[in-house]
Amino acid sequence: MYDKIVLVTLKTRLEELIERFNTREQAKFYIEHMGLNFADYEREHDVFVKAVHRLRRDLEGLTQKMQAIDRSFLPNFVFTLRDLVVAVGRDGLVANTAKYLDGQPIVGVNPDPVRYDGILVRFPVARAKLGVVRVLEERAAYDAVTMGEVVLNDSQRLLAFNDFYIGMRTHVSSRYSLTWHGKTERQSSSGIIVSTGAGSTGWFSSMQHMAYAVSRLLLKDKAPQLPIMRMDWHDPRLAFVVREPFLSKSSGVRLAAGMVEPGEELKLESHMPDGGIIYSDGVDTDVLAFNSGTVATIRAAERQARLVAA
Repeated sequence: MYDKIVLVTLKTRLEELIERFNTREQAKFYIEHMGLNFADYEREHDVFVKAVHRLRRDLEGLTQKMQAIDRSFLPNFVFTLRDLVVAVGRDGLVANTAKYLDGQPIVGVNPDPVRYDGILVRFPVARAKLGVVRVLEERAAYDAVTMGEVVLNDSQRLLAFNDFYIGMRTHVSSRYSLTWHGKTERQSSSGIIVSTGAGSTGWFSSMQHMAYAVSRLLLKDKAPQLPIMRMDWHDPRLAFVVREPFLSKSSGVRLAAGMVEPGEELKLESHMPDGGIIYSDGVDTDVLAFNSGTVATIRAAERQARLVAA
């Protein structure tokens, strides 16, 4: 079924520093001048490079071809249905990669268990070959992950593994109309977060902690312990939260949070002449413009991500 392994990697912090300062020596001077430990950057880089080198050696010959790409090329890379994807890096790399796939299996590899949690990158380097072989021999178990989908009224489309951000690129107020459950409200806020089940432990969780902190500020010792909402990865619902909604004569706060159930949609109409954007999974370089005249429809995607179980 699969004739090519696509190995997705990402730049280390050291590589990004060298890109910024042109040389390793200049990067070192900057870090140490700021009172930080440059050796930590070097250790992290060395561990990652060794992990990728071993992976390439272990996976060589399992399929007809193997191709390595950096995360930055994902928006323009054309995956085929005969590609088996191996993502090696932080957990977020799996999320960044999944939204560009169409059901191809993902083997998430943790190159540095001391640094990374390994929630999505489940395979240590030493066991990655086993995960790939299971896929090739059709013996692998998978976890299905519901993704979010946004479609604009000009037919542009974007998927999210964890969450969408909709609002202004800068910190000035985002202005739009939100329609949910047959009701429409004009709002002014610092943007909207729409989360999948996989993303419910991320940005959406942070929003809940903020709500609890505000309740303690207002109610002091009488503040109840708010429950934290967690959703399964395969949960077909999406959750949305309006960040810092502002109540005024022209903007409301009644539709500030809710669940988009299966078959339902969340609609947003932009009232921002310029600077409005939509991006997913923290990647603000692959964006959709969300300016005046744009209507975004958000729902659970029919397409699901398939993560190979360890």
